[in-house]
Formats: sequence, structure tokens, C-alpha cells
Amino acid sequence: MFRNYVFTVSALLLLVMGQTSNAHAADACQPVYNALTKLIASPSHSYSTQTVPLVNGQQRKVETIYVQGKTYMLASGKWMLSPATPNDVLQQELENEKQGNSTCQFVRSESVNGEAAGVYSMRRETGTANEDGLIWISKTSGLALRKEVNMDYGGKLGKMHLIARYEYSNVKPPM
Repeated sequence: MFRNYVFTVSALLLLVMGQTSNAHAADACQPVYNALTKLIASPSHSYSTQTVPLVNGQQRKVETIYVQGKTYMLASGKWMLSPATPNDVLQQELENEKQGNSTCQFVRSESVNGEAAGVYSMRRETGTANEDGLIWISKTSGLALRKEVNMDYGGKLGKMHLIARYEYSNVKPPM
């Protein structure tokens, strides 16, 4: 159970880490960075499905709530208070934006649950994983609405596919 918790927290941290290699990449990634920062700094509830090919394509459902300066995670049917606060995650995000390697590009406009969104591609290389995915960002609020990403951790952790959706209204602590 602890191993699953550590893996889930690691995946969560990678979801919010943004990185840049030069000024051009920073400009293209700024809407993505802003959306990820808002996701962490605002009361939010994410619903994600993680598929791990090395474990026979096993799917794991995870929910994460950021509210009142705390991070809660639902994994294996139980809510847990994460030791990583939203501020901890935000500080890591800001540090990685300064030092990492990331490229982003606006892909198209779409609607997510009736809300106009810009779809951005995002590629990241970190010391922990390589990511390649899409993020849907509200054109009105700048909030992340949806994300789909392939992550490669290498080694024993291998690859993972993650699909997440985000909600921002009526967010309350689960416990």
C-alpha cells in the first residue's frame, strides 16, 4: 500500500511540474505553467485514471483534492492526507520551470463540458521521467480542465498513461 502511495504521489508531482529550456519554450509553455499553478493554488478536485502497461495494463483510479492548504488523495478506496502540501508542490513546480527542459505548443480549440478550451501539447524531460501529452485549458478562466499524458519513468516503474479531469466548484476536504 505504501509503495502505491509513493508511486501515486510521484505521479501527482510529475503532473504539476513544468520546465523550460529557453525563452521561446517559456513563452509557448506559459499558458500551461499558469494553468498548472492555478490547479495547485485553487481549491480543485482531480479525477484520474492511470494505466500501467507493465502491470498487464492495470488501471488505477486516483482522486486528488487541493483545499485549505492541504492535499488529499483517494487511492485504493481510502482518502489519505498527503504529506506534500499544495505549497510544496507549487514550489517544486516553480523550481522546475526555471531549471528543466520542456516544450509546449498550442494545438487547437475545443470544448470541454461546454466550456471553450485551448488544447496544448506538452513534452517534458525531468530527472525522474519523460512526459508527452495534451492539456485542455479554459479560455475563460485559464484553469486546466483535462489532461492526457504518457509518462516513462524508466527502470522498474516503466511507463504509465494518465487521463485526468479537473473540477473547481464546491471543493471540500473529504475527511
